[in-house]
Amino acid sequence: MTVVGLGPGDPGLLTVAAQHAIFAAPLRFVRTARHPSAHLAAPAISFDELYQNGTDLEGVYREMVEALITAARAGDVLYAVPGSPLVAERAVELLRVDGRVEVEVLPAMSFLDLAWARLEVDPVQAGARIVDGHRFAAEAAGERGPLLVAQCDTALVLSDIKLALSDIDGAGQESDLVVLQRLGLPDEVVTTLAWPDLDREIVPDHLTSVWIPALAEPVAGEVARFEELVRTLRQRCPWDRAQTHRSLTRHLLEETYEVLEAIDELERDGDSAHLEEELGDLLFQIVFHATLAAEEGAFTLADVARGIHEKLVRRHPHVFAGAEMGSWEQLKAAEKGRSSVMDELPENLPSLLYAHKVQRKAASLGFDWESAAGAWPEIGEELGELRAAAVGSPRGGAAVRDELGDVLFSVVNVARHLDVDPETALRDATTKFRRRFAHAEAAGGGGRLSLEAWGALWDRAKLETDSGR
Repeated sequence: MTVVGLGPGDPGLLTVAAQHAIFAAPLRFVRTARHPSAHLAAPAISFDELYQNGTDLEGVYREMVEALITAARAGDVLYAVPGSPLVAERAVELLRVDGRVEVEVLPAMSFLDLAWARLEVDPVQAGARIVDGHRFAAEAAGERGPLLVAQCDTALVLSDIKLALSDIDGAGQESDLVVLQRLGLPDEVVTTLAWPDLDREIVPDHLTSVWIPALAEPVAGEVARFEELVRTLRQRCPWDRAQTHRSLTRHLLEETYEVLEAIDELERDGDSAHLEEELGDLLFQIVFHATLAAEEGAFTLADVARGIHEKLVRRHPHVFAGAEMGSWEQLKAAEKGRSSVMDELPENLPSLLYAHKVQRKAASLGFDWESAAGAWPEIGEELGELRAAAVGSPRGGAAVRDELGDVLFSVVNVARHLDVDPETALRDATTKFRRRFAHAEAAGGGGRLSLEAWGALWDRAKLETDSGR
């Protein structure tokens, strides 16, 4: 397989070597027919349909590679790409390491050559770095610039870039970006603008790039600044200095439940500000634990982020390695070297959540009813056994406790089949009871009342609280 570059756009910039390779090729492919020089490779098969129908770019590139390798096994193939095959061409990168076919890559002029000319920048002297607009937040993390951001082909990419930037070259001062579009073509445009206008004034296309001269704060600088704050608190605050992993467990649990409460509020009245605040409090607990570990020489916050990143990649081979989607639980068990999918479950989880997770893990290996219809009768059977135990055993005895546990476990099973989180359902029911009771309590004067009086107040409270009064 021979891979050539079609240059940055102007057909006159196509190299002589590329022209000879195109002329000699019996079968030709182009990554996209939308490139201004793509017609020079005609007749050719384009992969534009893959772009239109694909759900993610990585999957599209892997499909391209498979199609090209299949064709190359039958005879010589030419693959033509925009710009240079060695610049921001993921499919070419995959082809070169595949090993199933011999790949010859012919260098070509890329959009970078024209970009440096228009910007009047020596990239070596300036220390410029090239990043992909689709992966800007990750690739530019920790950078101060200058950055040339390629493949800014949609308004969403421009918005993501703007949101990822904490600031540009001094907040509140004159600081400009340069947007480069269709370099080398008759409709070439080079636009200088303030960074807040990036996704407001620019209509991007597949030949759009953004030049960022400098960043006052590295991307992801807020997280780094927050980590530094936690370290400062550990050094200077007596309370923070006295904490240990164990002493923080109560606070970690409390903050987790406050996040759950904020999520309930978000669903009820759309209050995202409260959720943002509570996630910050939970993040503080996570960073605090990582800071303690770093002091002990165990691990850092970066290790935590790297570890979960690598674990998620391993557990999603159907996303990152082109494999068939497998069982999440079996992947975890094999990764940890465990004999049972139950081995990793912490037993100190809240009881409803613990039951729910145990049932889900059993279900992942086929131990489950096909639907809620199979689970319903269990509740009746377990209730009957509870009634029998309550008659024949002392209150609070082991037999009653066991049978009550079986009733609750069977209710959790039905909830799971109905796609209802039992922990949330019980919390919602308790909150509803609390709200109604407070209403009835206020109406009754706050004192102890007879059951009959409470009944009348309760019916009224249900009506008034449920109607929003």
